[in-house]
Amino acid sequence: MLRALTRQVSPSFASCELTFLDRQPIDVAKAMEQHRAYEACLTGLGVKVISLPAEPNFPDGVFVEDPAIVLDEVAIITRPGAESRRGETESVAQALSPFRDLRYIREPGTLEGGDVLTVGRTLYVGLSRRTNRLGIGELADVVDLFGYRVVPVEVTGCLHLKSGACWAGGDVILANPKWIDAAQFRNFRIIEVPEDEPSAADVLPIGDALLVPANFPHTRQILEGEGIKVRTIDVSELQKAEAGVTCMSLLFETQG
Repeated sequence: MLRALTRQVSPSFASCELTFLDRQPIDVAKAMEQHRAYEACLTGLGVKVISLPAEPNFPDGVFVEDPAIVLDEVAIITRPGAESRRGETESVAQALSPFRDLRYIREPGTLEGGDVLTVGRTLYVGLSRRTNRLGIGELADVVDLFGYRVVPVEVTGCLHLKSGACWAGGDVILANPKWIDAAQFRNFRIIEVPEDEPSAADVLPIGDALLVPANFPHTRQILEGEGIKVRTIDVSELQKAEAGVTCMSLLFETQG
């Protein structure tokens, strides 16, 4: 069974961390509504959603992907690069503990799950403002025990690796090569996002569908032209906090 761990939007969401975007007014009620629609979309795609309550002290808590990386054999609890987010890990670890053994990234390493793109037995890990080389090294030591390899990828123009490159199924990576070192994906077929939709690389494959934000119509056309089944969703208010469709869920398989 495919499960998704999510977390409700915090009432303090408008005070979120921002790195590459200018702060805009955020309609928190609208963000909550869009997040409920996001969870409903996952359910409609056959995913069993485990929804954690909002944490008022953590504005970015809805971005539940960052505090953990979940593989088939283990879950790695991260040490976020944003100090304000480090308290988010405890409740995520508690929620994952019934399903996976836990390992931890330790100081001075930093690692956020948005920088980790897993394709098969390879973890492509962004070297970004939130994830450092020590964190990548710690992750590599853990996952090597389970037969995975880690490939560092330099991230220069966006918050996380998955802001600039995501697996779109099969042998396809959707990417903005201006933001990340796309050479690390040379064994894939790279589809570049349109210049007028630079943030469109953050997409989420679920089953035979690819979840794409609704405000990237040109990217949708390109993907559908490649024969990829696209499911769109409006996350526009959440995007004001540097959100993508990947960062609001942790997807993992269980036996039932």
